[in-house]
Amino acid sequence: MEIYLLRHGIADEPRSGLADADRALTGPGRQKLRRVLERAKSAEVSPSLILSSPLRRALETAQLASELLGCDKIVTTESLAPSSAPEQVWQEISKHAREQSILLAGHEPLFGMTVAYLLACAPLRIDFKKAALVRIEMDKVTKAPHGILKWMLTPGLA
Repeated sequence: MEIYLLRHGIADEPRSGLADADRALTGPGRQKLRRVLERAKSAEVSPSLILSSPLRRALETAQLASELLGCDKIVTTESLAPSSAPEQVWQEISKHAREQSILLAGHEPLFGMTVAYLLACAPLRIDFKKAALVRIEMDKVTKAPHGILKWMLTPGLA
């Protein structure tokens, strides 16, 4: 199984009267995401399922990924909300073990910790930039993940 983790792009700054969950992507945030996703498409990234945090900025990220990568199946899940934990993310992934390729759209610091968890390397620290995309491969879905990091693409490289 291929697992892609895509951190949401640059979003509106927090401000009075706007709930954190309602913060939208900015124009520059969409542009950086588009560059990363176009590079991913040229590398033949084609998820069969997109899982997204329910927060607006992550859902907008998932929708852009859906459009550019040709995946029309987006499922929102609380397991990708910022307050979640890597174990919950893995449980959600495990529910979709029959999928060949899953893309997750979510947040930091959850995604940095999740990468370390999926690689069975808890002390690992990741500088997971906004709009960055990580690819991890799993031979099979087991109780405890043991993935292989294949690559990380940041907006500066796209």
